[in-house]
Amino acid sequence: MSTLPSAVDVPHPHHHHGWWWKTLLVGFVLWVVTIVVTVFTQNTNLVPTIILLGSFLVPFTVVLFVIERVTGSVSTMQLVSAFFVGGILGVLGASLLEVNLRQDATLYVIVGFVEELVKAVLLVIVGWRVHPKTARQGALLGATIGAGFAAFESAGYAFNAAITTGGIDLASLLQTEVARAILSPVGHVLWTAILGAVLFGASHGRERFRWTWSVVITYVVVSVLHGLWDSNSTISTLLAFIITGTPFSAAQNGTVPAVLGGVVTILYVIGLLVVTLIGVVVLIAVLLHYRRRARRAAALDGPGFPGGGAPVSGWDGTPPLR
Repeated sequence: MSTLPSAVDVPHPHHHHGWWWKTLLVGFVLWVVTIVVTVFTQNTNLVPTIILLGSFLVPFTVVLFVIERVTGSVSTMQLVSAFFVGGILGVLGASLLEVNLRQDATLYVIVGFVEELVKAVLLVIVGWRVHPKTARQGALLGATIGAGFAAFESAGYAFNAAITTGGIDLASLLQTEVARAILSPVGHVLWTAILGAVLFGASHGRERFRWTWSVVITYVVVSVLHGLWDSNSTISTLLAFIITGTPFSAAQNGTVPAVLGGVVTILYVIGLLVVTLIGVVVLIAVLLHYRRRARRAAALDGPGFPGGGAPVSGWDGTPPLR
């Protein structure tokens, strides 16, 4: 029996061209040039260009990274559509579901569950006809939808940072864009990649999704991580008061005392690193788990074993190693 890879196992001809980092480099230069020209000319018409470049550059390079690595039946058009349509519908759906949320201690946790639910629904819709459904395919498609959500959300935050009662605050706009650009690959992109890996991996190469408790548990895990990420500022501020022994009454009108500023910043960075590390470890563990499972299934289903079927595709849609 032939063991040649099937059509869905053959990588697309656009693989491994390195367009993602080339686009990132060129886009960054264009962003910097636009900022310089805006400052020099004081032309506020260029502000939307700064917002669009700064908000979409990193998320879109994630899409190019995925395009160069995806296999199977996923086309470039599907990925680009998942980025733009998924991103727009994601922020619209999240806004509608979050409009009446109470501003209390549970806000960020609820937001995490709402936004991950919206992205999960979009992931199912976009990936319904994708085959084979493997953990790697799911992680890549999930990262694409997460990148779209991050891009449009970042554009909104950048716009709000720029518009003030005193006019356009370019410094605040740039600070917001830089922070969100750096953090976007380990925010929405990471959470949805984890969920996509489990959702697709649980299908074991089938054409339709297979719903298991692992999918539900993963949804809860990524939603909690999302909530911890969003609430990290509040958590780091509370920890700063506790660690330094500063009474909460020292906060004047809800502002943190200047003496605690450095401690809060350090704890904030540590908190982001911890949550990111947990997310990365979970994603790697999930991918390795389904890779081992696919190889075991391929060994049992190969020639010389009961069933004598053809080799099962591996975790990334390629023929299993013998």
